[in-house]
Amino acid sequence: MKFSELNLHEKVLAGIKNAGFEECMPVQERALPVALSGKDLMVQSKTGSGKTAVFVIAFLEEYLRKKDAGVSSSCLIVAPTRELAQQIADDASVLCSGVPGFHVGCFFGGTGYERQRKLLQMGCDIYVGTPGRLLDFMGSGDLKAKNIDTFVIDEADRLFDMGFYPDIKKMFRMMVPREQRQTMLFSATLEMRVRELAWEYMNESEEIELEPDTITVDSITQELYHVAKSEKLKLLLQLLALEQPESAIIFTNSRHMTMELSRRLRYNGWNADYISGDLTQKARELALSKLKNGKIRILVATDVAARGLQIDNLPLVVNYDIPEDYENYVHRIGRTARAGKSGKAITLADEEFVYGLEAIEKYIKMKIPVIWPDNLPEITVKTAPDSRSIKKDVPRQSKGKPNGKSGKTSSGKPSAARQDSAKRDSSRPAAQKRSKSDSRSGKSLGRMTEAERMKYYKDKYGFEPSKTASPSKDSKEEKKEPVKKPGFWARLFGIGRKKK
Repeated sequence: MKFSELNLHEKVLAGIKNAGFEECMPVQERALPVALSGKDLMVQSKTGSGKTAVFVIAFLEEYLRKKDAGVSSSCLIVAPTRELAQQIADDASVLCSGVPGFHVGCFFGGTGYERQRKLLQMGCDIYVGTPGRLLDFMGSGDLKAKNIDTFVIDEADRLFDMGFYPDIKKMFRMMVPREQRQTMLFSATLEMRVRELAWEYMNESEEIELEPDTITVDSITQELYHVAKSEKLKLLLQLLALEQPESAIIFTNSRHMTMELSRRLRYNGWNADYISGDLTQKARELALSKLKNGKIRILVATDVAARGLQIDNLPLVVNYDIPEDYENYVHRIGRTARAGKSGKAITLADEEFVYGLEAIEKYIKMKIPVIWPDNLPEITVKTAPDSRSIKKDVPRQSKGKPNGKSGKTSSGKPSAARQDSAKRDSSRPAAQKRSKSDSRSGKSLGRMTEAERMKYYKDKYGFEPSKTASPSKDSKEEKKEPVKKPGFWARLFGIGRKKK
């Protein structure tokens, strides 16, 4: 089916043409007619199947119909991660480009509130965001929940896995009744929590399942290599030399490993960067843009990036570590072979993470083909500095922190701790900054005799303290016993008188 057969508004068709779409993908062909009729919708669809166009096009049609009738309309789209929210907003902006004056806003944590609050004050027609930040704005009244008449939940199963189930229910309670809005829910699996949400908050939704028995994409070539942990880096470099991908994503299980592996790849001639949950949103967006623009060939990522990344023509995904959550395997390899294209997913199984393989193969209902590492290119692995020096090469991580024992940052400036120490030292009295052994004789002031101390003060500061000053506790000078005057009877009888 072509989009032109759906009797869409000419402005909507203009945006579809700008996006380069002509023929409907399977999920669009089955779900769009239902969504355009205004009914609630619950769809099971694989990642990368083109579902974003379903709810954006359906809302655009409703928006233009109500606008002609003089009625306002707005849509709220919830996604589990910042990257997915930003991707949806970017795609929606292109699809809405044929409608003059239409605004799409994206809202998520990790950035300041003020810029996003100003965007809300300017007004948006489509709000895209993550649950936490959207709830903040709904609670403060900056985002009027009662004005939302189209509500979209994308990647519902992932939202619930990340603990957002109570937040989604709270959003439903803040909106208009289900009879006054259209709700569309999309999920890779229609598990029981998804169905319960539909039964409680959706209005007789229609359920559409696309290939429910096939979890992985058929067009992805999957390969599995068994390798010792000490040989993983060499095997990875050999596979990259064999495949020579224009771009690739390599997944690891820890934030530290993303940073370390990207450094070792650069050291061996591969232009790589990394992305993980502890980076700022600006740094994450910069790394993604470099991969999309061809400035780097490899992006090393944790599972925080497994959902929501949409990179055109990504030919290769590598599981450097087997994921500990079997569902993450599907989301990882789903970054390739998007929009009907082909791709390859390579998994390296070492002795530490191989125990997760059985659950993955049970989940995807197939055995991943095992490949023996024969006839691979011969390479020489360059040994990068150990992990303790990695931060020197990553200014985003080492900014303002000490670099080794020198007390300086990577820019060569004294660290903040050294600067604070210098400030404290400059504010101390002169007497506190001197060492206790600050004397020509080499003795500490506490161990000098009174005569030695008097001479030291006179030579050093040009004055002599009062002779009545109390000697220190450590002074070696003998203390004189106080003279006691004899009492009355002693004076009367001559007791205590000294003999002459």
